[in-house]
Amino acid sequence: MDPLPQPSIRFIEVSRHFGEVRAVDGISLDILAGEFFTLLGPSGSGKTTCLRMVAGFDRPTAGRIVLHGADVSNLPPYERDVNTVFQDYALFPHMTVAENIAYGLRIKKVPAPERLQRVTETLDLVRLPGLGDRKPSQLSGGQRQRVALARALINRPRVLLLDEPLGALDLKLRQAMQIELKNIQRQVGITFVYVTHDQEEALSMSDRLAVFNAGKVEQVGAPAEIYEAPETTFVAGFVGVSNLVEGEAAREITGSAETFSIRPEKIRIVAADAPVDGEVYSATGTAVEVVYLGMFTRYLVSLDQGVDLTVAVQNLDATSREVGAAKGQRIRLAWERAHVHRIGRT
Repeated sequence: MDPLPQPSIRFIEVSRHFGEVRAVDGISLDILAGEFFTLLGPSGSGKTTCLRMVAGFDRPTAGRIVLHGADVSNLPPYERDVNTVFQDYALFPHMTVAENIAYGLRIKKVPAPERLQRVTETLDLVRLPGLGDRKPSQLSGGQRQRVALARALINRPRVLLLDEPLGALDLKLRQAMQIELKNIQRQVGITFVYVTHDQEEALSMSDRLAVFNAGKVEQVGAPAEIYEAPETTFVAGFVGVSNLVEGEAAREITGSAETFSIRPEKIRIVAADAPVDGEVYSATGTAVEVVYLGMFTRYLVSLDQGVDLTVAVQNLDATSREVGAAKGQRIRLAWERAHVHRIGRT
């Protein structure tokens, strides 16, 4: 058997308080060497504070941060083998692209021939060959972000920290850069720790992710695990869209009052007289909203049990006119029991 990867970063009961505010509250977390790990959560959940403590820009109020086996909780940033990429690029406007990328090597007094070679290699890595003589103002937003990434990678850190680096880009460019970042991470093989509030970004890029809420980690796992099996109602509601049903409504549908979640794409619309076997749950209601979104249609269905369900149906044959006619109509829903996930924590 192959040995298990060792932790690259360990948070051991880490807290960070700002007066009465507990920005981070007793977090313990292992990030493995060589993985793309995402800290996901809403604004103010503690994810960026955790990143800053790894970088050395902030220090824990309590607990320890261990980097490659060494306690770095009180070390300054320059004594840690990490680099950070920020959302605002932080490039020097008066320097060329090559000078920006080589800046860290020049500070370390790396000889000029080696600097030139490494800059050329790094520009190739981020797919910007031949642009070393340009100024940042001559580049697009996506290109400037690649330069910032190249500048961080050229020092060959063991850990790269990325603080919402794609937040300033438009949707299509952001999606393209997500693929690029993941490919680069695979090529260089170092640990990437990525902060974002964008659930789709986290799911598409991460080997594993931690979902943050109010200074605590709600759940850690692979993207599919987080999405398909949320452990708390917060995770179910924050990561994608999920229908949460509890109490008497849950009892009427499933026979148990225990809260359950069902994702919109797992629900289908069936004929009123369609047979239902023991492996399927079923409920009827009224379509109060119908939104045609091209590839699929989103329905908001008010069930007879007094709860609303969001349903996403792929438009394989239906047109916008056909699906629009469903608004106000009685419809029947069905979903596999296997797709129901019971949630034990709020």
